[in-house]
Amino acid sequence: MVLLLLLLLALPAAAGGLAADGQALLAFKAAVLRDPEGALADWDASTAADPCAWNGVSCGAGSGAGGADRRVVALSLPRKGLVGSLPASPLPASLRHLNLRSNRLFGELPAPLLSAAAGLQSVVLYGNELYGPIPPELGDLPYLQILDLSSNSLNGTLPPAILRCRRLRSLALGWNNLTGALPQGFARGLSALEHLDLSHNRFSGAVPEDIGNLSRLEGTVDLSHNQFSGQIPASLGRLPEKVYIDLTYNNLSGPIPQNGALENRGPTAFVGNPGLCGPPLKNPCSPDAMPSSNPFVPKDGGSGAPGAGKNKGLGKVAIVAVVLSDVVGILIIALVFFYCYWRAVSSKEKGNGGAAGSKGSRCGKDCGCFSRDESATPSEHTEQYDLVPLDQQVRFDLDELLKASAFVLGKSGIGIVYKVVLEDGLTMAVRRLGEGGLQRFKEFQTEVEAIGKVRHPSIVTLRAYYWSYDEKLLIYDYIPNGSLSAAIHGKPGTMTFTPLPWDGRLKIMQGVAKGLSFLHEFSPKKYVHGDLRPNNVLLGSNMEPYISDFGLGRLANIAGGSPFTQSDHAGIEKAQSQQSDASVSPLVGKGSCYQAPEALKTLKPSQKWDVYSYGVILLEMITGRSPVVLLETMQMDLVQWVQFCIEEKKPSADVLDPSLARDSEREDEMIAALKVALACVQANPERRPSMRHVAETLDQLNGSG
Repeated sequence: MVLLLLLLLALPAAAGGLAADGQALLAFKAAVLRDPEGALADWDASTAADPCAWNGVSCGAGSGAGGADRRVVALSLPRKGLVGSLPASPLPASLRHLNLRSNRLFGELPAPLLSAAAGLQSVVLYGNELYGPIPPELGDLPYLQILDLSSNSLNGTLPPAILRCRRLRSLALGWNNLTGALPQGFARGLSALEHLDLSHNRFSGAVPEDIGNLSRLEGTVDLSHNQFSGQIPASLGRLPEKVYIDLTYNNLSGPIPQNGALENRGPTAFVGNPGLCGPPLKNPCSPDAMPSSNPFVPKDGGSGAPGAGKNKGLGKVAIVAVVLSDVVGILIIALVFFYCYWRAVSSKEKGNGGAAGSKGSRCGKDCGCFSRDESATPSEHTEQYDLVPLDQQVRFDLDELLKASAFVLGKSGIGIVYKVVLEDGLTMAVRRLGEGGLQRFKEFQTEVEAIGKVRHPSIVTLRAYYWSYDEKLLIYDYIPNGSLSAAIHGKPGTMTFTPLPWDGRLKIMQGVAKGLSFLHEFSPKKYVHGDLRPNNVLLGSNMEPYISDFGLGRLANIAGGSPFTQSDHAGIEKAQSQQSDASVSPLVGKGSCYQAPEALKTLKPSQKWDVYSYGVILLEMITGRSPVVLLETMQMDLVQWVQFCIEEKKPSADVLDPSLARDSEREDEMIAALKVALACVQANPERRPSMRHVAETLDQLNGSG
């Protein structure tokens, strides 16, 4: 009886809370001037007492006794074309997640809008038209973990109050007009940061020394296209090795530290800073700019003894000694060159007077002091000074490429991938390989030109390349919709995820099968991909698939940028066990899940490897599960799990992705595709079908030709 009474008392409070939340949301709707997609059409004042059914609104347990009161906890309306300003009235006090990215909201970011919702955990306003300063009241959100205000027109400085958001994991402020220095104690206040993007602003002052203490950072620390000045702090090298630090297009100067995460970086991480010097740039540092090897030697070159600085000039005896040593050195060099010239002339005369038929024979290795090793022929040491186009569509040169806006898409052991937007709007993907020597240029040239001849609607096209000692670049078409992995499972850290419908999955599976079939049977060299995974299947603007990275492992080995060769099985296994599944990481990651069983027993990849990898991806798309399945008592890969379900005679609903339930009338097609996948993952390679047969079978599922 007492429990019933408590419930009855709680109901009005819950209803009142929801009604207040509904009124707060209606105030937001009132500030929207245009709603072209009707995203707010069902936001009705007559149902304000229960806004939980409104589009984009999610409700959950509130903070009442036993969590009985339901409140609005999330508002998610991305890419709806909403035009309007943000109201000054507060959002629902119970709100935890706000996602209004990629709309056309304008005006300032009102402080009262957010401050009332003290429990906010994520605020995503990316890609709007907001201007004005960042309100310091954001510092009053103690639970804030994700703040994305990038691609707006915000100005002013970054308020020091933001450092009170000690749970903040992702701070994205790129592409605004923010100015001034970063607040003091930046890393101390935001020690939980995992993602940092401050690019394309006008931040100035020194790069904070304590940024190097942000040990949880991942991916790219993007400080590019700002006005940071002074030297690069050596503490940046303390960041994790897997972090890529983008310092391009600032006003930085002095030598580039060569430690930790800054070590072995290519020049592309530092371009646009004319004052920087030292490796990996070709601009050498002056002696005054270089740090002294002995920290106790004064910069004026004195001994450090008392009174040593009083006489800064050289004594007469020292001057005479320097002059004499210079004269002697010049005489010795002249004698050496005269001797070498005499030997070369003598050898040439002997050669001309030699056996008949020897038409001016070349002098041997020992005819001169500085003769070149015969193995070092010019063709093997060729250094390109411009892009080498592989088709007529490449109408830009290296200078245009280097001046373009660049964004890091991902990083792996094989190199870094950039999205590059040229001045005319053309967008390309550029992969930077390692910095190995030039000895294998001809081999690289032959391989890359063969890859450039591959043309298929389901394969990413290689358009150009560049080869030099410092840089080795591959220029591809840019594919805009990310990887198949993100389409299957969603991007890490995103609030919302819309699963692919069955038609979309079938279209992707058919496209990948046709692309692999072409590589195996119709490409110039009948390629084997060797590392097919959802991360290197990219999706175009209409979600059409593109296979990427085929032939990349061999190119990286030739260029000296691959951390291991395909024959180094121990290295492969180690990399697979240690590396995370980065967005672009060929040859490393969760590769063991997609790798054919025989791959650890033979050195040479085969087309049957690709068939197995394709089968695992097919299972992943049909089941919606990760390639590693975690059960209550064990862990197994996806192939083992599906085979286990079949042996246990589980119903098809337990195997198929639950999000495909609305396509239940297509279940027969799904089961047929599942059978194709199981054929592809046979343990015996000889029992696996060819990719041409797989493509033909999948085409028959929906009658497409």
